[in-house]
Parts: sequence; C-alpha cells; structure tokens
Amino acid sequence: MADSGFRGVLILSLGLGLFMLFLGTASAQLSTGFYSSSCPNLLSTVKTSVRSAVSKEARMGSSILRLFFHDCFVNGCDGSILLDDTSSFTGEKNANPNRNSARGFDVIDNIKTAVENACPGVVSCADILAIAARDSVVLLGGPSWNVKLGRRDATTASQSQANSDIPAPTSTLSQLTSRFSALGLSNTDLVALSGGHTIGQARCTTFRGRIYSNATNIDSTFATTRQGNCPSASGSGDDNLAPLDLQTPNSFDNNYFKNLLQNKGLLQSDQVLFNGGSTDSTVQNYAKAPARFFSDFAAAMVRMSDISPLTGSNGEIRKNCRKVN
Repeated sequence: MADSGFRGVLILSLGLGLFMLFLGTASAQLSTGFYSSSCPNLLSTVKTSVRSAVSKEARMGSSILRLFFHDCFVNGCDGSILLDDTSSFTGEKNANPNRNSARGFDVIDNIKTAVENACPGVVSCADILAIAARDSVVLLGGPSWNVKLGRRDATTASQSQANSDIPAPTSTLSQLTSRFSALGLSNTDLVALSGGHTIGQARCTTFRGRIYSNATNIDSTFATTRQGNCPSASGSGDDNLAPLDLQTPNSFDNNYFKNLLQNKGLLQSDQVLFNGGSTDSTVQNYAKAPARFFSDFAAAMVRMSDISPLTGSNGEIRKNCRKVN
C-alpha cells in the first residue's frame, strides 16, 4: 500500500509538473534579458539605426513612437501594423488612423536588416518596434525605461480592428477612458501616454473640426494661427501639418501639458484631458512637474507594451517585417 501510495504521489507530482510546465509555456512572460545570449548586441544595433534616422529627421522619432502606440492598441503589441496587405487579409496600414499618416516603416525595415545580419531569425519585429520607440523618446530628450522583450510576430492583421480600436482625434474623455481601461490602462496612463504628443505633427484633417468650431475650450489666437495652414474646406490642404506641441515639437518635454492649460491643445482628444473633467488635476501636475511626467510616461509605456503579447509557440519571428514567413 505504501509503495502504491508513493507511485500515486509520484504520478500526481509528474502530472502537476507537466501541467505547470504547460501553463508556464502558455503564459510565458516578457523579460528585459530575453536576448542577452541569443543576440547580445541587439540594443546597440537598434539604437544606432534609430539615431541615424532621427538625426536625419527629428520628426521620425515621433513617427516611430506612434507606430508602436498604434500597434499595441490593435490586438496587442504584435507587429501587426508592419504587415502589408495580402490576398488573405487587409492590413492596418490603410486603416483610417494610419492612412497617409503612419510612417517609419522603412526605418523599421533598416533596423530589421541590421539585426538579421547580427542575429538571423532570432528577434521579432514586434520587439524591434518596442525598442525603437524607447530609443526615439530618449533621443528627443525624454525618459528611458527597460524594455521587456520576448514578443513574437502576428501572422495576420485587421484593418477593421484598427479602425475601431485606435482612439480617434475627435474622441471624448469618456471614449478615451473607456478604451484605455479596456486595455488595462488607468486614467493616469491615459494622460501620461497622451503626453507623447509633445513631439510630432498632425494632419489638417485631424484638427480642422476643432480650429473652426468656435468652441469655448480653444484659444482664439491659437485657432486663427492654425487656420492659416489648414483651410476650412475638406479636400483642401488635408495633408498640411501642424505641430502637436506648438512650442517644442522636436523635444520631449512637458510643454504639451502647459499648452492644454491655455486651451491650445491641437486635437480635441488632447484638450478633453483638461476641460473640467476627471483628468484635469493630472494635466496640472504634469505641467508643473516634468520629472513626474517623465516617470509616469516611462511606467505607462511598460504597461502598454505588456498588452497581449504573442509568446512561446504563438506567432513567429518574421524574416521580413512587412510579410509573414
């Protein structure tokens, strides 16, 4: 009986061990040292390419950061935004939030080529994008953070989900808080991540409605200035650009929040963060405490990068970021 009982415990233990192993594989965690052995020069390789791209055009830093946002908000941070359309799916590049505005794909291609030369078939495009977003922020004067790695790449993409899941520039505060909450992100994360708009440009089509609205929450002089490069008629000057932060569009700082206090947010989805609602106090805090903004932004980027990653045996390591293997 004792021997039979021992065997039973042993079998139970082995079964439990296999179950735990399966569970660990199914819910594999990202880690900062994921490629420390398999691709030890990964971070320096990515940084060199990002530095080259940003030195040629400062705006590219904001474009890469935006690519990462738009990737993570659609089925998680899985590199799906990088995929071209195929006969089997219509990708995200031509979805409304990305069409004629998402850019930096060639930069990611260049980074992927450099990484493949160093470590063939090892590093995912999703991880490359996550690292490049961090490096872009740092190069423009923003905070740094440790990027957790180990994502694999999606083998499909969805234009319809990009259309529905990425917050529109006309979003209300309620719509923004609801979308961020659905992804496990708090109101503090919402305001901090929106601070990414301290760099970059926006197309006339995204802010035309606001600058011609005669709304009470837009500075009249600011509106008039923006109207000078964004005609009221749809179809005229649609692609004309304006800085999201009119003071320092190529520097990652807290001027974005100072602008909101003066009703000089370019997008409606910016100004609703300071418009008599639940996020007003956070905007005020970031406007007067840049170090707090930097700290919260870095923490929020880590949380956003954790959204639904493909790990373990899910997904693949693409050889070309634009197409599945």
